[in-house]
Amino acid sequence: MTKGIGGHHRGHHGRTNEWLTPPEIIEDLGPFDLDPCASVNQPWPTAHLQYTVDDNGLAKPWHGRVWLNPPYGPETSIWLARLSKHGNGIALIFARTETEMFHNHVWKTAHAVLFLKGRLHFHHPDGSRSPANAGAPSVLVAYGPKNVHALQNSSIQGQLLHLP
Repeated sequence: MTKGIGGHHRGHHGRTNEWLTPPEIIEDLGPFDLDPCASVNQPWPTAHLQYTVDDNGLAKPWHGRVWLNPPYGPETSIWLARLSKHGNGIALIFARTETEMFHNHVWKTAHAVLFLKGRLHFHHPDGSRSPANAGAPSVLVAYGPKNVHALQNSSIQGQLLHLP
């Protein structure tokens, strides 16, 4: 399995798939200053500055309001920890509320979460929408008051929960 940035990477019968954020989510929540996990072949902008796997977004400085659609799998926790410490951004992850990652980097540190209604259909690097849904529920995780406000004022369907 090839590991990298640019959305979700998982092995599927020996190949690697990239799963990009649906553009309407970025349009509804943006603009963002930085996307440290952009696809090399990103068909629409996700932020003013986009780091790809070639840039190693974890090793680069982060600034401003961050959009984070991290690689899914064991490395998701590392990316969420970084965003939590940065304190200004929104992450799109699976709603695996029972995991250690969720307890450490969402329940304890985020300001709000928006559990999405239904399951997302991610997009391929060519911009086409995947015919199958993500296979699991998703959540938007907000760090910082500006990002809570963005979730509150979005037209994204789901249930918003403010965290202490």
